[in-house]
Amino acid sequence: MVRNLSRYRCGSCGSPAARWTGRCGRCGEWNTLAEDDPRGTASADALPRAPIGLPAVSDSRADPRPTGIGELDRVLGGGIVPSSVTLIAGEPGVGKSTLIVQMLAHLARLGARGLLISAEEAPEQVRRRAARMDALEPGIWIAGHTDLDAVRSAIAELGPDVVVVDSIQTICDPEVDSLPGSVNQVRACAHRLAADARLGGPAVVLIGHVTKDGSIAGPRVLEHVVDTVLTFEGDRHHALRMLRAVKHRFGPTGELGMLEMTPTGLASFPDAGAFLLADRMPGVPGSVVFAAMEGRRPLLVEIQALVGPAAGPPRRAASGYEAGRLGQLLAVLDRRAGLALPHHDVYVSAVGGVRLAEPGADLAVALAVASAATNRLVADDLVVVGEVGLGGELRQVPGAPSRLAEAARLGFRRALTPPGAATEALAITPAATLGEALDRHLGRSASAPRLRLVE
Repeated sequence: MVRNLSRYRCGSCGSPAARWTGRCGRCGEWNTLAEDDPRGTASADALPRAPIGLPAVSDSRADPRPTGIGELDRVLGGGIVPSSVTLIAGEPGVGKSTLIVQMLAHLARLGARGLLISAEEAPEQVRRRAARMDALEPGIWIAGHTDLDAVRSAIAELGPDVVVVDSIQTICDPEVDSLPGSVNQVRACAHRLAADARLGGPAVVLIGHVTKDGSIAGPRVLEHVVDTVLTFEGDRHHALRMLRAVKHRFGPTGELGMLEMTPTGLASFPDAGAFLLADRMPGVPGSVVFAAMEGRRPLLVEIQALVGPAAGPPRRAASGYEAGRLGQLLAVLDRRAGLALPHHDVYVSAVGGVRLAEPGADLAVALAVASAATNRLVADDLVVVGEVGLGGELRQVPGAPSRLAEAARLGFRRALTPPGAATEALAITPAATLGEALDRHLGRSASAPRLRLVE
């Protein structure tokens, strides 16, 4: 069924409007509103009549607008691009609503007008949160609509620079025959809002809750609709929050933003690496420091391992590290390094709520497991980086100079790496195989080729 909804669009700036008015609410021009096609698409006068050369296309609207939150701007490559559509996805309670209120407050202080479609919380609740964060700014407007037509009308009437929809799965299109929050509703509402934005409308930020497997309103449903997908991650029991761009049409992906949840909102970390190592306890077996790389940011993370006799079927549990890769490393330790753990529980954790997805953490994890299993210490001033192959060989990882330079800045003096890494800041101990690395740093000798477990 085609909706018969009269819509208007400014012939000067292209801004949509729900009804005719004498003056465009966005650019201020008079008598420029014309009725769109009833199907909801732009009229023929609003579209280019003929193709134009690519060099002649203006890129002025592609300049990002800084949000005022340094870590968010880092991930976005400078800020929010006008008329773009951004999805911020994360588990409920991680702090997405806090982030967008702070973002709108910073933008308002810079002269931008923001509209918050608060479909989950009452305006009074949002105001209390904003007051706690010192974010009560006159440039922030709020509406509690859940109907898509009411949302679009509010946008057309106010003419904001940025619109935030919190959250997209609470918005309902009455023309879609499904319940709010369903895949069809989420996709349909996002399509309509994205179409309005790309026809000269404001930048749109969609908030989407995801479950543990990323279903319903997560990036898997909307990633083809939006320009940018940001994931907001963190453990409720830790203050650390991590912001990543997994899709970004206006810049590179993979950059990491790190924020701390405080009673007054989210704050940027002045030194994230030092924070993650602040509570490290020296002289404990099973503790190894890994030099990670998140985007262009080097980050030092403590990896802890615990190994003990299993009372039943052996367990392999990993927090912040892929469980399947842990099983693979245990097989390599058994077949290539002589450390068999068929009757032991193995637990591995990346401290601080960090999630390590790169294979460069392999060597640090394997060394931590071997240290815990044998009760032998790894030197406290040693940093480890390297990928472990199925043959037990150690492989180089990208960004080694930046990783090792960050380790030297934080006081580390030695590094265990695959052959080929070079730096003047640290004393490097190269190792070609996992067995060689265990020999050098856990004291295994030729007369005792197998590591001895401590029960």
